[in-house]
Amino acid sequence: MKHIKLLIIDVDGTLTDGKIYMGKNDEIMKAFDVKDGYGIAHILPKLGIVPVIITGRESEIVANRAAELGISEVYQGVFDKLDTLKTVAEKYECTPDNLAYIGDDINDLPCIEYCSVTACPLDGHELIKQSVSYICNNSGGSGAVREFIDHIEERYEASSNTIR
Repeated sequence: MKHIKLLIIDVDGTLTDGKIYMGKNDEIMKAFDVKDGYGIAHILPKLGIVPVIITGRESEIVANRAAELGISEVYQGVFDKLDTLKTVAEKYECTPDNLAYIGDDINDLPCIEYCSVTACPLDGHELIKQSVSYICNNSGGSGAVREFIDHIEERYEASSNTIR
């Protein structure tokens, strides 16, 4: 049975609905789902799973949300997500069997192909839907991450010795 140690999460289109609201000077708004936040901040720690954000864009909004949720592993402005993922996995002494990944678009595909437990939001790109082990019933920014966390808890952590 797999034991997940890291949950790697994409941001735009996964933790958010993918819309980027731009003002005169910079990005001004992103919307996050409170259910995703609860899963990250309260369920993952009980399971002994470390949340990791790897995203292609840089945003102070994402840094603030990550800090609010207690996510210390935040990598923004990343072009090669797989390289970053492998570096973090090595830090935590993880193999692909210990890694779960959720993302929604083509730039997530190398990570999805590398990790053993994968998901995408309902509104993910078709190629991503064909490549993941779980397609969420919820769209990005609407509880998809929480749904995947619940799925991990039910399917992969039920037989572990993790204290709940």
